[in-house]
Amino acid sequence: MPLARRTLLLAALPLPAHADGGSAAMDFPADFGAHPAQAIEWWYLTGLLGDRDGSPPRFGYQLTFFRLRGPAAAGHPSALAARQLLLGHVALSDLGAKRQRHAQRLLRATPGAVFAAEGDCQLQLRDWRLRRERDGHRAVFSGPGFSLELELASPDAPLLQGDGGRSRKGPDPAQFSHYYSRPQLHTQAALTLDGGRQSLAGRSWLDHEWSDRLLGGAVGWDWLGINLHDGRALTLFQLRRPDGSRHWAGGSLRRPGEPDRSFAPGEVVMTPRRHWTSPATGGRWPVEWQLRSPAGDMRLVAAFDAQEIDARASTGLVYWEGAARLLDERGREAGWGYLELTGYAGRPPLA
Repeated sequence: MPLARRTLLLAALPLPAHADGGSAAMDFPADFGAHPAQAIEWWYLTGLLGDRDGSPPRFGYQLTFFRLRGPAAAGHPSALAARQLLLGHVALSDLGAKRQRHAQRLLRATPGAVFAAEGDCQLQLRDWRLRRERDGHRAVFSGPGFSLELELASPDAPLLQGDGGRSRKGPDPAQFSHYYSRPQLHTQAALTLDGGRQSLAGRSWLDHEWSDRLLGGAVGWDWLGINLHDGRALTLFQLRRPDGSRHWAGGSLRRPGEPDRSFAPGEVVMTPRRHWTSPATGGRWPVEWQLRSPAGDMRLVAAFDAQEIDARASTGLVYWEGAARLLDERGREAGWGYLELTGYAGRPPLA
C-alpha cells in the first residue's frame, strides 16, 4: 500500500488530541469551520428521507468530508503543494430495493475547487459541497446514477459531546477528540435517481470531529446516531481492542427542553445479536444490536444488510455504514438513524 494511503488509513481511526490540545470550550461559528493545524478532521452528514407526506423513509444517505494535514509542510513554497488533503465519501441506500450506491474521492486542497474553509462550515470537493447558511446547511453531491440536493434546518444549539465538546476516547485523559453534533435536522431534499427526479423530506444528523494523533489500543469502533420520533437524539459508541474486548465507550442523549446528558463508559452496553458476512470482502458485520444506556433498553436493526463501503481507494479501509431502525423495549419503532462499524473486515495495516 502506498505511504499516502497508509497515512490516510491511520487518520480514519478515532484520534485523541494531545494533552495540551486546549480548552474543551468551543467557539462558534469558528468551530463550525476547519482546524488545519490538527492532524485529522471530519464532517459526517447522514439522514433518512421519505415522501413529503410523512410516510416511512425510503432512502438513507451519507456525505462525509475528511481533512488531513500534509504531507507537504505548511510553509512549502509551491501553491500546488499538498499542505492539506481532502477525502470524500458519499452513499445512497435504497431501502425498498435494498441496494446501496457509493463513491469516494481523494484530492489535495486547491483554491476555489477543493477546500475546507476556516471560520465557518464551507467544504468543497469539486462538485460535492457542504456549507452552513444562517441556522441551517446546504449540501450537494452525486454518486453512481444519483445526485442529491439538501436543505437542512438546525435551529437548536450544537450538542457538545463528552465534557463540553471534549469526547474521551480512552482511559487516559489525554485521549480525546473535539466533537459536537447537530441532530434532528429538518431536511428537504431533491433526489435525481436514474434520471428521475423526486422531492423528499426527513431528518438528518451532522457530526464534526477533529483531533491530533492516533489512539493506541483500539482497532475498530461501533457508533450510532439516532433521531428518535419523540424529538430525542441518541449517540452511542464503543472502541474495541484487537481481542474484541471493549477499550472505551460513551454517548449522549439530547432531550427537548432538558440539559444534554453525556454517558460514562459503565452506562453503555452494546451487544451484537446478529451478523452478516459480506460476500465481497468476507467481513463479518454485526447488523443487529441490543443496547442499554440511560436512554433505556433498545434494539437497533439495520434497514438491510448489504451496506458495506469499500473505501480502499481513498482511506484503505473497508467499513459498514448504513441506515438502521431503533426499536424500544416493546419492539415498537422509536426512531431512525445511522450505524457505523469498522475493524470487522481484517485488521487495518499499522493499527
